[in-house]
Amino acid sequence: MLQPKRTKFRKQQKGRMKGLSHRGHTLSNGTFGIKSLDSSFITARQIEAARISATRYMKREGSLWIKIFPDKPITKKPLEVRMGKGKGAVEYWAAVVKPGRILFEISGVPYDVAKEALRLASQKLPVKTKFIVARDYQA
Repeated sequence: MLQPKRTKFRKQQKGRMKGLSHRGHTLSNGTFGIKSLDSSFITARQIEAARISATRYMKREGSLWIKIFPDKPITKKPLEVRMGKGKGAVEYWAAVVKPGRILFEISGVPYDVAKEALRLASQKLPVKTKFIVARDYQA
């Protein structure tokens, strides 16, 4: 029986976001942070909007760390284009986020300022988040 010829190149797929985050699930730099409870793609624009809203509320006090990076190119073909003729151009860049991943960290501000700043930032993101505090934090 004839076997289909195997080609050297595999078709690139979007991938699946199964399971929990194995890296980046503990606070490393800051005292406060927001942790993802869902899996999703977060675009570079959404990350930037969250960063701006958090730093604006903090009035440039303290430090803010962004713990995710948009390194996955998402492509799209233009409207009303026939099938074939290759892969579409890069539309935007996204970060793959799984449950348990720390998205933002803050230090150098009081508890209530950090909680409100991260709440405002989480409203800009497409995932459910949870506010977390470092174990060694004393009020």
